[in-house]
Amino acid sequence: MKVCSQQETIDALPFGRLIEAIDAGFRGEVVAPLRHHHQMVNEGRSDDTLLLMPAWQNEGWGGIKLVNVHPGNGALGLAAISSTYVLFDRRTGRHCLILDGGELTARRTAAASALAAKRLARPDSGKLLVVGAGRVASNIAHAYRAVLSIGTVEVWNRTHAGAEALAAKLESEGVSACAVDDLEGAVAGADIVSCATLATEPFLKGEWLREGQHVDLIGSFTPAMREVDDTAIRRSRIFIDTEHAMIESGEIRSPLERGVLAEDAIAGTLVDLCRTDAYPRRSESEITLFKGVGTAIEDLSAAILAYETTGADAGV
Repeated sequence: MKVCSQQETIDALPFGRLIEAIDAGFRGEVVAPLRHHHQMVNEGRSDDTLLLMPAWQNEGWGGIKLVNVHPGNGALGLAAISSTYVLFDRRTGRHCLILDGGELTARRTAAASALAAKRLARPDSGKLLVVGAGRVASNIAHAYRAVLSIGTVEVWNRTHAGAEALAAKLESEGVSACAVDDLEGAVAGADIVSCATLATEPFLKGEWLREGQHVDLIGSFTPAMREVDDTAIRRSRIFIDTEHAMIESGEIRSPLERGVLAEDAIAGTLVDLCRTDAYPRRSESEITLFKGVGTAIEDLSAAILAYETTGADAGV
């Protein structure tokens, strides 16, 4: 069994091939139960979360990811998410490959958002606003540049120092990027707005959005988390990665429960988009919104790619 380090995991998942692998994963037949989700209560600070995410093919491969989400880690200078992924032989159950789950999660999350944007954003979209400055946010620009001609990237973060640090990192990696202070103005000027935060209260206002934009929401993965307000939901045509988003994300679940959003108004899932290979934007002025909560289909697709890339001995 091969164990990949953090850097080896990164090297095994180049965005172009990763986006193609996730696309293929959504087109295929994969069993992906609703993730096991446990809150670990803390006194006087944010609760922590434990996630278990399994998926398997009928033949071929299976895998499981163990994830710890600790929002308070930012104050300690640590990543908020720590995890490990195990790929196994579906026939024998033999463990074949272990990957750094944090890097796998960050890269497959950004890749899934880019895959959705490939189908939902205007093809001429050239200006991307990244909201957030964590591990996932640092991958968004590279993932989007693999599918769209993104020329300019702006970064806004709750702390400006974080935005400046990410912008400088992107510049060093060959991306034209800058940090911005004015979130409302940055939203108005962007073709695509991608949010990757751990916000529990909406901060992105629907009144700021303009016609023709694509909004990508990554952060909310519990019913208590939201990044956009109800106005944004009302103004947008909504797509989700899987139906699990209606249960797990406050972004979708709360508007559904309060009658702001009707279930039959959700235009489709990423599975639908991949399998029909359609461009569903009804007009160039339409605002599209994609909400992903992450799915084990993405993890398994990424892990299979990593196995192929590294040449690990599966013993199949």
